[in-house]
Amino acid sequence: MVKRILVSQPKPDHDKSPYFDLEKEFGVECVFRPFFKVEGITSKAFREQRVSLADYSAVIFTSRHAIDNFFSLAKEMRIVIPETMKYFCVIEKIALYIQKYVQYRKRKVFFGATGKVDDLMPQIVKHKDEKYLVPLSGVHNDDIKNLLDSKGIQHRECVMYNTVSNDFSEEEKAAFNYDMLLFFSPTGVKALKKNFPDFQQGDIKIGAFGPATAKAVKDEGLRLDLEAPNTKHHSMTGALKEYLQGLQGEE
Repeated sequence: MVKRILVSQPKPDHDKSPYFDLEKEFGVECVFRPFFKVEGITSKAFREQRVSLADYSAVIFTSRHAIDNFFSLAKEMRIVIPETMKYFCVIEKIALYIQKYVQYRKRKVFFGATGKVDDLMPQIVKHKDEKYLVPLSGVHNDDIKNLLDSKGIQHRECVMYNTVSNDFSEEEKAAFNYDMLLFFSPTGVKALKKNFPDFQQGDIKIGAFGPATAKAVKDEGLRLDLEAPNTKHHSMTGALKEYLQGLQGEE
């Protein structure tokens, strides 16, 4: 039975979140507590990478953190992002977030359906004459670089932010009592093991968003009970709703 769910993300800033709908429909409690925090790098640290934002005509975004720090650094360095800039996002939710900074136009904002860069590649290849910038966390692998290289795409990766563990207080550790944990990045999974080195999963359900997060769960020797996006649901809340319905049917 799942009654108390830890969502390792900040609490939604509006009351229309699907998580609140799930609470009402299934009688569960969603507790929002990020396992990590994002710290943007300084303009000085960015300049040390010898990357000029003005040299690129397209950007590939894999997260909202990448969007925030891209535009934050541009503002800090007084760089005007041209209206012609194209934005490629791994999923629609991230693409819509761009509206926080620029006017959303379909002709310059593209997104995939699964959250995987592979799914975005056909659109990138259609615009292969663009010069792509890929803002990333300080902790990342070369999967995107290798994929773009394989298609002959002009690109450059750069670090724009770092993710660090958002450590639990002793009081929080003592009150850590959940039936399900939802993770949205490999960093969150690592933070669980850092804060709770003796963590035993037992009957606790674990959900992961994105293939890298799912892999991190398995690599830590944990059981993965729910993965999103999947063939039926693009969001964690959609997949979670179906999962909770399944549990109800078993009772």
